[in-house]
Amino acid sequence: MEINHNSIIPVILSGGSGTRLWPLSRESYPKQFLALDSRKKQTLLQSTYERLLGLEGLEKPILICNEDHRFIVAEQFRELNTTPQAIILEPEGRNTAPAIAVAALQAISLGKDPLLLILAADHLIENIDEFKRVIQSAKTYANKGRLVTFGIIPTCAETGYGYIEAKESPNQEDQTTGLEIKKFIEKPNKDLAEKLIKDSRYTWNSGMFLFKASSIIKELEKFSPEIINYCKIAIEKDVLDLDFLRLEPKSFKKCPKVSLDIAVMEKTKLGTVLPLNVGWSDIGSWKSLWDISQKNNDGNYINGRVIAEKSKNCFLQSEQRLIIGIGIENLIVVDTNDAILVASKDQSQNIGNIVKRLSSKDFPEGKVHRKIYRPWGNYTTIVEGKRWLVKLIEVKPKASLSLQMHHHRAEHWVVVNGTALIEKNGEKQLLSENESTFIPLGCKHRLSNPGRMKLELIEVQSGTYLDEDDIIRFEDSYGRIKNIS
Repeated sequence: MEINHNSIIPVILSGGSGTRLWPLSRESYPKQFLALDSRKKQTLLQSTYERLLGLEGLEKPILICNEDHRFIVAEQFRELNTTPQAIILEPEGRNTAPAIAVAALQAISLGKDPLLLILAADHLIENIDEFKRVIQSAKTYANKGRLVTFGIIPTCAETGYGYIEAKESPNQEDQTTGLEIKKFIEKPNKDLAEKLIKDSRYTWNSGMFLFKASSIIKELEKFSPEIINYCKIAIEKDVLDLDFLRLEPKSFKKCPKVSLDIAVMEKTKLGTVLPLNVGWSDIGSWKSLWDISQKNNDGNYINGRVIAEKSKNCFLQSEQRLIIGIGIENLIVVDTNDAILVASKDQSQNIGNIVKRLSSKDFPEGKVHRKIYRPWGNYTTIVEGKRWLVKLIEVKPKASLSLQMHHHRAEHWVVVNGTALIEKNGEKQLLSENESTFIPLGCKHRLSNPGRMKLELIEVQSGTYLDEDDIIRFEDSYGRIKNIS
């Protein structure tokens, strides 16, 4: 595909784990894949691309994510009827500098020298028209070789963000003039943050950028040659796997684990900041989610089976169980099917530390949900015992699981919605609602959904070993013969 000089390729970074929104966001299904804005059905990832539509010169995006999330990313863009230019799989997260280097090298291979709009997959922006207007203004600077970043005009003395200091104050009548960057300031303490927000030269560091692919490659070669050299090798030796580009692991893992700010932006003389006032949030905590959510007259956000009596300024959400709040204030209460969070709003930034403790103590709830997503659909663990397990399996229309067998478990399947095509040792049969079948230990089998509606069935497993690595695959539509993902 031919890319002209006015083209903008969004590069969407989707490798984060979003642990500060636990238990809703977890390593297996982090916040960028969730529809956290109660006013919209789209996920944060989908919104990141959708808000760019109509932008002059917009091209299909480059997406960067990890191995475990590849099918989730692909499915969410399929729902948008958008085929990305590339979905690049990082063998290991190395922070933003290597990810952006890989994207720039990939973009150069697609055309002459496009502009790259670097975006995180988990930000929320209210004023989309203003956002696109500022991006349009930023193109002037990026086309001259400048490295543009977008600084958020502070609304409070926030200590959870880094700050950008411009060399001069912005023109209050023209918010689209780029300012030369003087320096970056790491997350300040409260006293320093209070001083910074009184000076219009200071903005929050959003982590969003616009620059030519060639411009960022040149600055990486100048200030972080290790990164660009190892990324070149990783790109040259990448492997096309279905719709994904797998970076060569050995080379990519040699890249320093460093942000673009540290690798380039703090050192370059080409840094330019454009102030941005668009209702931006990185939704970095439950409090920040409460801030942007629709609340009732008592200041409560309520979602699910919740009753709040004489309660104020709370975030109350339940997936299944009934939550009753009486006389509570400034609390976060989030109920999922396997964990409950109760926290003071002013302590919500510390939830990430709790997740680390859960992981260190081998609590699976720290990383994974009971609902596990697969390219063909999902399954949810309902209840389990010592030698048995019950799951709800959902298979998308026209999707199929791999042809497989198990050494240590047998399975009973009961169809509760839709139609199932069952293959057992080469023989096929159709099952409809309230019909069942038995998959004995060692039987080569496959489950498919031939219909146009979602297939739901109850699976009862029994055996001496029930973990997911007891799967021997013979055929698979998703390239998973060598693993169980």
